Amino acid sequence: MSEQKQITVLLADDHPHGREGMRDIVSGDADFFIIGEAVNGEEAVRLAAELVPDLVLMDINMPVMNGMEATQHIKAIDPRIKIIMVTVSDDISDLFEAIKRGAQGYLLKNLSPSAWLEYLRAVAIDEAPLSKELAFRMLQEFNGGSKGIGTPLSGGSSAGSSEEEAYHTALTHREREVLEGVASGSSNRQIAESFGISEHTVKNHLKNILQKLHLDNRVQLTRYAIEKGLIPKK
Repeated sequence: MSEQKQITVLLADDHPHGREGMRDIVSGDADFFIIGEAVNGEEAVRLAAELVPDLVLMDINMPVMNGMEATQHIKAIDPRIKIIMVTVSDDISDLFEAIKRGAQGYLLKNLSPSAWLEYLRAVAIDEAPLSKELAFRMLQEFNGGSKGIGTPLSGGSSAGSSEEEAYHTALTHREREVLEGVASGSSNRQIAESFGISEHTVKNHLKNILQKLHLDNRVQLTRYAIEKGLIPKK
């Protein structure tokens, strides 16, 4: 990492001690550079749009606009920005909601600084995606299923169907629109023009969609969309 540019970080927490704790951890590693701090979700959205950080460390509970809402707004503005929720809660519903809103990760405040830095570095270089197994377990737990997050998964067609639904639910509204456009045969340029966004933004949405659905290319996306009934079978 030392041969690459520093990872720019925006901190968002309404508590001074919370920001101080994050600042102490992040600033202690030369791979990271803090470019801004926000005291509420609304300010986090504004600073993210102005500064375009590589990572945002986002507290969930903040005034004016909470971290979940801020995350959704930031991802709509620039899907390249990676957001990690920071909280004292290990509630699975919070984790699931964070992923639905577009967050790339979830950190507990009581973890050790070394664990923080290792995880932040992995997220920054795309080596810490939400695992397929965890996504399914989150959905089961969120829906009150019998399998907890520490319980091994069983096979079967019904599990596969629920698994697919977990991924589709995790997509943002704009990501579903881009998915439908790709599956209908539209080019990135056509999709960009239809939504008034840049081709680069479409490509980043597409990257996030492929990551969330654990697919590799547009052909697989089209097949997925047909199977889910998003476009009619030919």
